[in-house]
Amino acid sequence: MNKQHPIALVTGASGAIGSAIADALEAQGACVVRHYYANEIPGGIQADLRCEHEIEALFLQTEERFGAVDILVNNAGIALPQQLITETTTQAFDDLLGLDLRAVFLCCRRALPHMVQQKYGRIVNISSVWGQSGASCEVAYSAAKAGVIGLTRALAQEAAPSAITVNCVAPGVINTPMNAHLDLVELAGQTPVGRLGTPQDIARAVCFFTCENAGFVTGQVLGVDGGFL
Repeated sequence: MNKQHPIALVTGASGAIGSAIADALEAQGACVVRHYYANEIPGGIQADLRCEHEIEALFLQTEERFGAVDILVNNAGIALPQQLITETTTQAFDDLLGLDLRAVFLCCRRALPHMVQQKYGRIVNISSVWGQSGASCEVAYSAAKAGVIGLTRALAQEAAPSAITVNCVAPGVINTPMNAHLDLVELAGQTPVGRLGTPQDIARAVCFFTCENAGFVTGQVLGVDGGFL
């Protein structure tokens, strides 16, 4: 690609992992657009990614202010409290899949036409170790993150002829506020490297997939989990 500064859109950039990803991509030379939903980011763009028309508005604002998206990082997501499937309401399940899976589909679909036209693009989706293995009392989250892996692998094959790579990062237990309800000391002890992951661990993996030298890497799921699985 000839652009000096590719345009990177990071969803959920107000969270710990999203913020670290955005910072790392900026350090790598990208012009980063930071999406947020509730926690405002100065200079960022707000959108509820469960609403298709707000995703369209997000991309239009990005294009008007910065240019078309060359790098898309689908990071935004939510989790439910740990609960049995019999305690999980249909509404809660639908809300979670609406953000954690449906929004990934919608953002990929919206970003692709420009990438196809220019014969270049990088898409990185954030899944989870639970999307690879499943987890008790995490049925909705595990299902959504497994769907992200399936979407990644299928879209990678579809987009490859246009020199677009589509990859996935599957974090293990990362020390973020989202995981504060878990027994982090016990989980660190269960992780072979002996510690929890950091947002920067995830950001470095994303940066690898988005760099110019990763053009022959697509359809991959990289577990950044300290050997947890």
